Order: sequence, then C-alpha cells, then structure tokens
Amino acid sequence: MEKSHKKQQVALSSVLASLLLTVMKLVVGMMTGSIGIISEAAHSALDFGAASLTLFAVKMSDKPADSKHHYGHAKVESVSALIETGLLVVTSVWIIYTAVERLLAGKTEIDVTWYWYAVAIMVISIVVDFSRSRALKKVAKETNSQALEADALHFSSDILSSAVVLLGLVFVSLGITWADAVAGIAVAILVGWAAFSLGKKTIDVLIDAAPEGLAEGIEVITMTVGGVIAIDKIRVKPTGPQVFIEMAVCVNRTLSVEKVQTICAEIEKKVRDKYSVGDITINTRPIALNSETIAERVHVIGLNHNLHAHNISTNLTGEKTHITFDVEIDQQLTIKQAHNTVNALEEELRREFDGELDICIHLDPLRNEERSSGSLQAEEKERAYNTIVKASQSIEKIQDVHDIHIHKTDKEKLFITLHCSFNDEVLLEEVHSLTSQLEGAIYRSLPNAGRVIIHAEPLFA
Repeated sequence: MEKSHKKQQVALSSVLASLLLTVMKLVVGMMTGSIGIISEAAHSALDFGAASLTLFAVKMSDKPADSKHHYGHAKVESVSALIETGLLVVTSVWIIYTAVERLLAGKTEIDVTWYWYAVAIMVISIVVDFSRSRALKKVAKETNSQALEADALHFSSDILSSAVVLLGLVFVSLGITWADAVAGIAVAILVGWAAFSLGKKTIDVLIDAAPEGLAEGIEVITMTVGGVIAIDKIRVKPTGPQVFIEMAVCVNRTLSVEKVQTICAEIEKKVRDKYSVGDITINTRPIALNSETIAERVHVIGLNHNLHAHNISTNLTGEKTHITFDVEIDQQLTIKQAHNTVNALEEELRREFDGELDICIHLDPLRNEERSSGSLQAEEKERAYNTIVKASQSIEKIQDVHDIHIHKTDKEKLFITLHCSFNDEVLLEEVHSLTSQLEGAIYRSLPNAGRVIIHAEPLFA
C-alpha cells in the first residue's frame, strides 16, 4: 500500500507540473512567435497527457489479480507507455514539418520584445523538469514501475530540449534568425530518440521478452541450492514491476517428496530475496544418477509401483546379478493378485538393469487395519507374560525384557508389544536376527498370538 500511494502521489505531481509548463510555454510562444518555444509547448502538452495517462495506469496496475486477469493488471503501465511513445512520434513529426517549412520560406516570425520572457520561461522549465525527473526516477526504481520510468524519460528529454531552445533564442538575439527553426528540429530529433528508446523497451514487455540477464541470474541462484542437479528449462514473464517465473529442475529420483518440496521452497525463497517475483512455479524432474546403488534403484522402482522394497540384498556371480528383497503387499489380495503386482515390478527391474539378472522377491502381508482390543483376565495375562519371559531366556544375548503389553483383539487374537535390551557393541544385523528368533518362539509358545512387535534398545538406554 505504501508503494502504491507513493507511485500515485508522484504521478499526480507530474500531472500538475506538466499542466503548468504547458500553459506558460504556450503563452510565451504565441507572444514571441518562436517555433522552438511553441514546439516546447506542444512537447509539454504531450507530457501533460502522458502524465495523466501514467496516473491512470499506476492506479489501475495496482489492482490485484482477478478471475479474468490471472497475472494482475500491471501491464496497463506498459500500454500507457506505448501510447506515450506514439504521442512522442507524432509530436516529433509535427515539429520537424513546421521548422522545415519556416526554413524554406525564410520566415522567422519572432518578436524580440518578449525575448527575456522567453528566456525566463525556458529556465523555469529546465528547473521544474530536473526536479520532476529526479523524483520520478527515484520512485520508479523503488517500485519498478515502467509507467513512472517512461514519465521520467519525458522530463529528462525536456531538460535537453529546453536547453536547445534556449540556445536557439540566444542565437536569434545575435541576429541568426534561422537558429530558432534549427533548435526546433533538434528538439524533435531528441523527442524522436526518446520515443524510440521507450517504445523498444515497452514492446519487449508487451511481447513477454525476458529482462536481460534475469533468467541467467535466477539460474545461478537456483544452482546454489543443495539437491538441484540441473535446470531443465526456465521461463520468465515480466508484468510491470513484477515477474512470473516457471522452471523445471532436475533432482535425484531417490529423494523423498518432502525433501523435494524443501528444495523447491529454498529455491523460491532465494529468488524472492533478490528479485520482485509475482509468482514462481517449480516443477521437478527425477533423474537417475550414476552413483546410485542397486539397492537405491530397486527401492525407487518399487515406490513407483506403490510397493515398499526392503531387506534388499545383491550377489554378483560373474556376469549375473542376484537381487533378493522383501515387498509389502496388501494382505487382502489373493496370491494371484499379489503375484501379478510383483511381476510388473520385476519386469521393470529387468528393463532397468543390463546383463543377466536373477530376482527373488519375498511377499510380506501389509497390515493396515484398525481393530478394537481389550485387556486379558489376570490369570490369562500372567500365563502369557511368563511364556514370553521364558521364551526370551532361551535366546543368548537378549537381556532385560520389559514393558510387555498384551491385548486381545475382537477376533480373540493376542496383540503383544515388548522391549528388550542388548549390549552396546552388538551389531544391528545380529539384533534383528535374535529378535526374529524371539518373535518365532513367542508365536510357537502362544498359538493364539496374532501380532508380536519387539523393540530393541541398548542395555542402559
């Protein structure tokens, strides 16, 4: 809101300044008959119209995006600047035509009686134009407003053109009467050059030309973000003071969705810290790295089939690769349905790996049901508890079985959880083997055990 208010305030002050200069120059130009001053009056009248258009544009451009204008209304400023360009061209042609006509006719039509009034009005014009140009450039830079930048260009060109007219008046006072017409032509050339520069920049914005160096700057920032391997494509769409960015970045296909989202969020933050961005859309393309292990490749391909592959083992015998792993399959599927699901995974794995491949997949039933359970009677609970402790004592290296919880489900099955401890130096592979032995011993000792979950931890955790 503060930037919007500042833009409108400086645009309104430019409208008033342009109106004042137009009236003053027109009066003195008519009194002296100077084509240079009259051309300057026409130039100031153009500035008045342009400044009024700029005021309208900055008010309109600050409107938020709506259902019809998804990118907002910022390009109204560019349309305004394009109209100003057309007015500048028309003014230049009119000034040159009038000045050449006077030169060919040999007419001066300047009343030197009003000479000092003419000089005074041109000096005042230069002072006003200088102050307005500085104010407009400052706000245009702060708000990245193209309409205000165009207005600042108008006032900047006015300073030079007024100086040229003033020089022409000096030559007229010395008896060089044709200098006034030449000064008018010089003004027209300056105005035309300003129109060309402004028009080129405005058309670039209207046809969505990316600002020079912006895409390259965004690429440099993006590549500093950890996890970004390459940039597949980048598109930058300028809309007034803001730009809209679309990009696709390549990331490691083994990354989780959450990690990829974190990478995208970091890219957006770094880009916004440096550039004024209206919106940024980042797509990711997963790619395989040469450094991927076989286990990582199997895991990723499994996820693509909505299957969680684990316990992945690889054996190499000559040119043949043996891969074994477990996958979790919905326990409600039939063996035929589960087998078809795994076959699709196996076929893709064979396409992924070159050479001879031997695959053996173990199916684990995936349990995801929610069931109600209740407590056991004291006698039954104590009997089950003692059975679990006895089973653990039969396995060496398992110590301190504790936090044993036993519940009975609505299907009369026991749901058992327990903690057990190991010395700190025991390897996890051995811990897993020993807890699996304990799990099997409990199932054998308690025929109605439906699920056994064992949590292993260091002895003094």
